[in-house]
Amino acid sequence: MNSEPVSLARALGSFEDLWSPRIVTAVNDYDVRVAKVEGEHLWHVHDHTDEFFLVLEGELHIALREPAGERTVVLPKGSVFTVPRGTEHKPAAPAGASILLFEPTGTSTVGDRHDEVPPHVDATTGHTLA
Repeated sequence: MNSEPVSLARALGSFEDLWSPRIVTAVNDYDVRVAKVEGEHLWHVHDHTDEFFLVLEGELHIALREPAGERTVVLPKGSVFTVPRGTEHKPAAPAGASILLFEPTGTSTVGDRHDEVPPHVDATTGHTLA
């Protein structure tokens, strides 16, 4: 855990990789991660945890496969959304975005079950901020 304040702008400026989150701090047993995203992620599901999204810049779309059918939520800058555990989802940012994620330490970016991981998606539990 950081003992000094972390500038999210500086953290986001420290890397260029897309869909490759950096851990900026921890809260109890949760990571606070930031990521730059553009294009589509992949369909995946977290069986045991919700996934919290906060859009810092740009706009994020999250496609959801729910019992009532498939829908997409659109999150403009400053919006938050939580994908409930067990819900298959696919984030996308057609024009690019910067996001903050809040999830248990060790949670994989591609979930517990997922489609084939494309080369532009980093299957990770988060990288330490440089």
